[in-house]
Amino acid sequence: MESIRNISEKNFYCLILAGGKGKRLWPKSRLDRPKQFIDFFGTGKSLLQQTFERFSNIFPREHIFISTSKEYVALLKEQLPEVDDEHILCEPIHRNTAPIAAWMTHRVEKRNKDGVIVISPADQHIVNEENFRRDLLNAMIHAHNHNCFLTMGIRPTRPEPGYGYIQLGSSCGEEAGNTINTVKSFTEKPNRSFAEMFIESGEFLWNTGLFIASVTTFRNRFIDLFPPIMRNLDKTFSEASWKDENKWIEEHFATYPNESLESCILEHKENVCVKECQFGWADIGTWHSIYETYSTYEGENVVLNTETMLSNTTGCVISLPKGRQAIIDNLHDYIVVENEEILLITPRTDNSDDIVKLRIKYGMRKG
Repeated sequence: MESIRNISEKNFYCLILAGGKGKRLWPKSRLDRPKQFIDFFGTGKSLLQQTFERFSNIFPREHIFISTSKEYVALLKEQLPEVDDEHILCEPIHRNTAPIAAWMTHRVEKRNKDGVIVISPADQHIVNEENFRRDLLNAMIHAHNHNCFLTMGIRPTRPEPGYGYIQLGSSCGEEAGNTINTVKSFTEKPNRSFAEMFIESGEFLWNTGLFIASVTTFRNRFIDLFPPIMRNLDKTFSEASWKDENKWIEEHFATYPNESLESCILEHKENVCVKECQFGWADIGTWHSIYETYSTYEGENVVLNTETMLSNTTGCVISLPKGRQAIIDNLHDYIVVENEEILLITPRTDNSDDIVKLRIKYGMRKG
C-alpha cells in the first residue's frame, strides 16, 4: 500500500447510491421494490445490505451515508434500521449521480475538510472482499496524495456491451507502479463490435462506477460545473443543521443538472486516474450481464434461487418465486422470470433496452 501522507483512515467516508429504479431487471425489479432492495441469489441479504456490510467492515458506520429517492426511504430503513436519518441523503426527485455527489461533498466538508470520499453503487457483486478492501484503501490514499479523481477499473473478461470502458493512458508515476494510469478516454455502453475491439487492444478496463476523491477535489469540480448550487449551499448551510439542509434540498434539488459522475469526471479526463483492481466484480444491471457473470448450471444456465428441472436446455436465466417449481425442456438462450403477477419469457440478448421496452409496453400498471 502507498505510504500515507498526512491522511489517516479516520478521514475516509463513503456514499452508497441506492436510488435507481432497476428497469433493466424487470419484472424481478419493480418500481415499488427496485433491484438494490432485492436478494437475487438467496443469500438472505439484499444487494444494498451486502454493500452496506462490505463498507461497514472498512469504515466506521458513522462515516457511511446512503442516498435514495424519497419513495424508497421506508424500504431503506426497513432493511438497514441501524442507519440514522442524518446519514440518509433523500433525493426528492430522481436525478443522475453528480447532484447527489455534490450534496455528499458539502455534507462531509462540514464534518471534515480533510475528508476523502468513495462513491459506490449499491448493486455490485464483489468476489474477493479482502482484495476489495486493500484496493479501495490504496486508491483512497492515492487520490488524497495526488489531489486527483480516481476510479476503479476491472480487466474485461468478455465484450460486454452493458458496461462502460475506460481507456488507459500513461502511468501515474513510480509511486503508483503499473496499476494506476491516467484516463485517456471513456465510452459508455458500446455496441458489441466496439467492445470486442476494446478488449483486443488490451488498453481498456471496465468502469465499476466507484469514484474516489478528496473533498477539495470534488468541490473544485462541482464549483466549475454547478457554481450557483455550490455557492448557495455554502451560503445557506455553513452553520445550519443537517435537517435544515435537507429541507433546502427538498425545495431546490430540481434545479440541479441531471448529470452523471461519468460525464462530469471520466468524460472530462482532466486530473482523472484509474486503478486496475483485482477483487473480481460484476454489475447486477441486466439479465444478460447476470448470465455472462455467474457460474453456470446444467447446460450453461443460470438459475437464481429457484427449484428447476431442466432437460436439453442451455443459455437461460431462470428466476422464480420461492415455492414455485419449473420444468423446462428444449429451451435455449431465454430469460424466464416470474414476479408477483408477471411471468416474463423472452429471448436473452445483450440489448438491455429490449427489457425496458417490454416493461413499458406491458408492465406500467405496477412498474
